[in-house]
Amino acid sequence: MQTSNPLRAGSRRRTLGALAAAAVLAVGAGGASAVAETTEQPSPRHRVVATPDAPAAIGPYSQGISAGNLTFVSGQLPIDPRTGAIPAGASVEEQTRQVLRNVEAVLKADGMSLSHVVSTTVYLADLDDFARFNAAYAEYFGSAAPPARATVEVARVPRDAKVEIAAIAVR
Repeated sequence: MQTSNPLRAGSRRRTLGALAAAAVLAVGAGGASAVAETTEQPSPRHRVVATPDAPAAIGPYSQGISAGNLTFVSGQLPIDPRTGAIPAGASVEEQTRQVLRNVEAVLKADGMSLSHVVSTTVYLADLDDFARFNAAYAEYFGSAAPPARATVEVARVPRDAKVEIAAIAVR
């Protein structure tokens, strides 16, 4: 039989109440723009990692975030940062190599390398490409101590890419 902890439940209620009060204040102060203004303040707990050697973010996110000894690399697409495009007709192997060069560039901007990567999440447009993707991926991570990985097929990858990879690295 599981019993609830009244102290934890009360804490949750207080936290939810504070969030609700903040939302009411934000709406009263001008709606979403007021919320955006408050969320744009820099955090003392993390910093943005950015480099021109990887594609610029295509939306309201960062190429990477460094927090303590961790770096979180946002999902990278096979975009060539010099051209801003995915090479037409690129195979899944070529796209995987470009994605990993982009991941590597973000890590380098934070003083890290692919050897620091402990986990990746891979999004493939077609799991039938898995063996070919895996061969290219192994060129960068090898078999000695590759990172943990989750690989999923998705209905669609942004910009109709064949692969996207996000990574977590530890110093």
